[in-house]
Amino acid sequence: MRHLRPLLVLLVLLLVASCTSDPPEPVRVGAIYPLSGTQGMGGIDEYHGVRVAAELVNAEGGVGGRPVVLDQVDVPEADAAPGAIKALADRGVDLVLGSYGSTISSPAATAAAGHGSLFWETGAVGKLAGPGEGDLVFRVAPTGGLLGRGAIRFVADQLAPKLGRPASSLRFAIAAVDDVYGAAVADGARAELGDRDLETVADVAYDPRRYDPAKVVAEIAAARPDVLFVVAYLEDGVALRQEQVRQHLPLLASIGTSSSYCMPEFGALLGQDAVGLFASDKPDTHGINPAGLAPDARALLDRADAAYREANGHSMSAAALAGFSGAWALFRHVLPEAGSMAPADVAAAARRVRVPAGGLPNGSGIEFAPPGGADAGANLRAASVIWEWTEVNRREVTWPPQFATAEIAAIRPSR
Repeated sequence: MRHLRPLLVLLVLLLVASCTSDPPEPVRVGAIYPLSGTQGMGGIDEYHGVRVAAELVNAEGGVGGRPVVLDQVDVPEADAAPGAIKALADRGVDLVLGSYGSTISSPAATAAAGHGSLFWETGAVGKLAGPGEGDLVFRVAPTGGLLGRGAIRFVADQLAPKLGRPASSLRFAIAAVDDVYGAAVADGARAELGDRDLETVADVAYDPRRYDPAKVVAEIAAARPDVLFVVAYLEDGVALRQEQVRQHLPLLASIGTSSSYCMPEFGALLGQDAVGLFASDKPDTHGINPAGLAPDARALLDRADAAYREANGHSMSAAALAGFSGAWALFRHVLPEAGSMAPADVAAAARRVRVPAGGLPNGSGIEFAPPGGADAGANLRAASVIWEWTEVNRREVTWPPQFATAEIAAIRPSR
């Protein structure tokens, strides 16, 4: 019994110490998304995806035993981004997630680099202007250039044969908003058209805040294109499509991209007039064939969507899945490999991490381009897909095959 007393005393001391020790210091991460304003719909979805990623990581013990705590700031427009970054930096938060909108992402990235903060873009596709790309600025989502190139490749390589036309015979037109988002995506399309020596008969830029859809479509119609590529937001994308139908624009095919043509609201507003249109963008929970994912990513997709549905009443949209996958990449793959939570150490870890394509639940992998190059900070393993509106209020992923949920249907757009 005498031998047991010291052990009992030690056990009591250990229990007391465990009860009185301080909880682990949280990993504080800023989250700047448009939760109001014109981009609020997608911004809220993307932020909710980030929040589910934090909850699932914390349920598994956090980052090295430290819980992830999100410091949320509403950034409804571009002008608010620098102030949001400064406010977070003043609070000691120098790891920042964002931002859904390309017009917000660019000034946010520039401000973050200026404060020595790390900026981790989860969803926006426009160019992240300014210093720090690949050094302290990273993008998990596909670039606008990738989406633009992907749209033209799809039409030329997959759709043209189904239309019975060689790609070289097709006349292409571009209509794009004249901001950082429009430029990034349209530049990718222009580069692909140029590389393939395909004919561009019209290239129309317009201000989405002040434009006449009838004049934009009339200018396009005058060039007599066979294929129209549109880079638009939801309101102007719908207006332009309605005007195409009103003017009986005779297209063989039309393809758009994120922020309009891929969104469920786009199909709901247009009904039959959306059928036959394509979109080059990111997948959502039900717009990706899970067979194309690694087994652990497939299981994670199911867990994440269940948690998202419980919290929000519906499955993850493309924006929500991008937010979840981008945040998961940071919380689960990068932060545990960093020597500390200092931005430079996290950035170094990001450049070291490799996840195969299909390793994230949105089909992406992880490999960031190093600083100094044209793609600095871009995720070289980001996934994109081609959506098609196959019926009224029904869209399917039709390309690439590993993620497709339906076959490509050569449906000529209504006119």
